[in-house]
Amino acid sequence: MASPEEEEEEQEEEESLDQLPGTVLATIISKLDVASICSIASTCKTFNACTSHILTFIPSFHLLDIAPSIDLLKPLMPPNPYLKSLKLDCARLDDSAINVFVRDSLHELYLHNCANFSGKLLSEIGGKCADLRYLYLGSVAEKRGRPIHISDLEELLRGCTQLEELILMFDVPLFLRHKFAQVWALASEKLTSLEIGCVSSVMVTELLSPSLGHHRPPNHVRPPILPGIQKLCLSVDYITDTMVSTISNVLISLTHLDLRDAPLIEPTSAYDLTNSGLQQINQHGKLKHLSLVRSQEFLITYFRRVNDLGMLLMADKCANMEVICLGGFCRVTDTGFKTILHSCSSLYKLRVSYGTHLTDLVFHDISATSLSLTHLSLRWCNLLTNHAIKNLVSNTRLKILDLRDCKHLGDGALRSISTLPELKILLLDGSDISDFGLSFLRGVINSLVSLSVMSVRGCKRLTDKCISALFEGSSKLELQQLDLSNLPNLSDNGVLTLAKCRVPISELRMRQCPLIGDASVMALASMQVDENRWHGCRLRLLDLYNCGGITQLSFWWLKKPYFPRLRWLGVTGSVSRDIVDALARNRPFLRVAWHAEELGSYQWDNSHGLYMHDYDEVDELEQLLEEGEYIDEEMMDVDNDAELL
Repeated sequence: MASPEEEEEEQEEEESLDQLPGTVLATIISKLDVASICSIASTCKTFNACTSHILTFIPSFHLLDIAPSIDLLKPLMPPNPYLKSLKLDCARLDDSAINVFVRDSLHELYLHNCANFSGKLLSEIGGKCADLRYLYLGSVAEKRGRPIHISDLEELLRGCTQLEELILMFDVPLFLRHKFAQVWALASEKLTSLEIGCVSSVMVTELLSPSLGHHRPPNHVRPPILPGIQKLCLSVDYITDTMVSTISNVLISLTHLDLRDAPLIEPTSAYDLTNSGLQQINQHGKLKHLSLVRSQEFLITYFRRVNDLGMLLMADKCANMEVICLGGFCRVTDTGFKTILHSCSSLYKLRVSYGTHLTDLVFHDISATSLSLTHLSLRWCNLLTNHAIKNLVSNTRLKILDLRDCKHLGDGALRSISTLPELKILLLDGSDISDFGLSFLRGVINSLVSLSVMSVRGCKRLTDKCISALFEGSSKLELQQLDLSNLPNLSDNGVLTLAKCRVPISELRMRQCPLIGDASVMALASMQVDENRWHGCRLRLLDLYNCGGITQLSFWWLKKPYFPRLRWLGVTGSVSRDIVDALARNRPFLRVAWHAEELGSYQWDNSHGLYMHDYDEVDELEQLLEEGEYIDEEMMDVDNDAELL
């Protein structure tokens, strides 16, 4: 119960707000994101009424931080003829919610985690969203018994006549193999970007093949399919010469080609990429972005039929390339990689993974080239040493440097990296760096444009002193994401130092750290980042999976009001499933993971952007969405156990 003085003060505040014109309040509040608007609504009656009105005319509704239920979503999405952009996490929604968020006014629709939906989602979007320009659908019908029929895709393509960008991130061959190629004749002529998360190379070849099929006369050729495509991103079973050749010859406007495969068995010559296939790339000379990556998700395999000759043949047609990503080319040596570097004078982004024959010599004379790299990733290139990094830093504009699993890199590399004034993201997983070496980076972190993301996962030589080397002696650091996972010598003392330094971290990963325990959780829960502005921990993600010292006492500190901004939490389910479930019920918008899965925005293998997720600094959305606190009996039991401890 509020005291009479508090009630009188609140009434005076509301009266002063009532004196402001409603249009002024609405204009100001409508500039905020949805989560912030909902938080403001919980502060007073005036703001509550204003936000209810705002939700009827805001042009964008983005809610990816939490997964709302249909009961939660309905009051947040009243009729709004001005809504143009909608982004939702649909993990707690199904077909019954389609009529709530599918609007005919939409130009942009992004739906993540649609496992509980059936193909009806596609057909309904096609039937209602005729003006849609951008569509992303993730994980549709992944739950068993949720089918997608080819007619659903047909309705989608027929109805969305203005579609410019389409992203289908689900298992296409599982549902849409029948008549898949013919349906795409209905696609919008304005479609310039297509991404499919899982499709077979045979289906792609059939889709783009000019022949109508065996049942038509041999000389009967159909009109071009997808003639306006400029960007094509596909995850296939095998990258083959036939598919690459077909794509390169048919898509005459292509500027961005991203192909990734993950073979289940070692490919035969007929189902593999060879030097001949590389020679077919960029037949029309418009390609700016090329990515060819063989994933080792299911099988340790490489592009064994491509060597330096293939790179030489490809480089002849890639002089204007700006982005090149190559993964799994185990027979390409320094000669092939140097050919790429010296042929592509406009290159600003280079990614090479599993370059088993790539050595320091590739970068020996890189300063003599006209390259100005800003993004560089050399993952699993185990022959690289500190000398390579010393030459690479001549590209002083580097913003992203990914050297994960280059196990021979040490403190000498850090000394060179410390000279990069614009570095934002640094990934050093599995390298041979020490606490002393990290102290070289202090100058980078304290510079005007500081590091935002850093990962030292699996750097076995690091101890608690690595925290002091990075942060001690300064309180103006801007590091937002830090990965300290798999450090056997990192203990609670290191985390206490981190909390003491008031580092404004939003994502902290400490997976597989056997010496991390309850004291770390208590220190982070009690941390104050800024005495003048921010009070309390700013963490939005905390990964403590398989940390040896975590007990049920930590779960008491993971309750409200501690960690007010926390959205993702990783723990070991064996601690006590009942306690984990109780915490999940106590904080329904906190995503608790206990199956070792990576959390949140761990997307540093993504080839787009800065491998970062933008977060808005807002308070708990639960303030509005929950009508009040409730006492969970199981959490009370945890409290009692904690007191006994």
